[in-house]
Order: sequence, then structure tokens, then C-alpha cells
Amino acid sequence: MGPFLFIGLLFLLPVGLGLLFYFVPKRLGYPVVAKYLTMVYGIVVVTIGLFITCSDGLFTKNNAKKLVEKQDIQLTDRFELLKNESISAIGDYYHTFTLIISERDKQRAVNTIISDDNFKTNGASIEQLIYQSGHDRYFGEKVIQNYETDNSFVREYFEPSGREGYAPKFIRISISKSDNQLTFEDITE
Repeated sequence: MGPFLFIGLLFLLPVGLGLLFYFVPKRLGYPVVAKYLTMVYGIVVVTIGLFITCSDGLFTKNNAKKLVEKQDIQLTDRFELLKNESISAIGDYYHTFTLIISERDKQRAVNTIISDDNFKTNGASIEQLIYQSGHDRYFGEKVIQNYETDNSFVREYFEPSGREGYAPKFIRISISKSDNQLTFEDITE
């Protein structure tokens, strides 16, 4: 199925359902019910469409804190949400945000990464990125990789989906060496 046909079907499905919600009750002798049912359906469709297109604007600092803390990096001081972007396409999702954190939170996060048993320094041989390596994308174990590059300290988290055909969870947190910026990336392909 071509992409234009798929997009056309995505557009026609809500329109077709709206017409169905109008004409079926009207033919059964309930024109007022048909009108209100169609209006409620239209409001739901518009709300879902606005939510999808405006989801970046609805992302809060609290959402960012929860996502970072799921990766065992604690943020106790005030921070600023510098940038937030998400891109989604059929089968792909990419969400990234950048925080300006305090020096104390930066040191705590760096210590969390450095103190992990599997931490690899700049001079050590760092395996290929765990997302692109030979890990089983569907079944297997979670993998956490901590390492240092010339510019940042990085924690990568990979979790297989547990279901054939579903994308694994891959998250990368980078803490800049030069400033107090933390970058979070969630990549699903």
C-alpha cells in the first residue's frame, strides 16, 4: 500500500464515520440525535487532532523529570526546559528534550553514570551503540550502557519489546561536559 493511499484512508475514515453517525440515526427517524451525535463526534475528532499536533506544547517540566528519573538520574534542584521536540511517522517515533540543570544535579548524574559497574571511559573500547548492535529487538534482556565521550557522559538504555514486530525501547541521556545541559532522547523505529 502506497503512503498516499494510506494517508487518504486515514483522512476518509473519520469523515466516513461522521457521515455514518449522521445518516443512520436520521434514517431511523431521529434527526436531532443524528445532529448531536455528529457534533460530539466532530468535537472528539478535532480534539484528538489538536492533541496530536500540539503535544510538544503540552509537555511539562514534570514530564521531563519523570522520564529522566526513570533512568535513575535524580533531579532535585530547579531546572529549565530548554528545548522539546518530538517527531513521529508511521512506525517511527523520536522524542528529545534538553534541560539546563544545576551544577549539583549535574555532578550527581555524572557520579551515577561513572559509578556504574559497566562504565567505560574515553580510552576504553566502547561497544557499538546498543541500539544498533546485535541485541534481540523483540526478546532478551534489558541492557544499560554507560560511557564517556570527548563531550559528554552518556547512559543508554535498551529494552526489547517482548512482542514480535514491535519496536524496542531505546533511551539515551547525555550530560554535557562543557555546560549544565542534559539531553534526553527516546528513539523508536
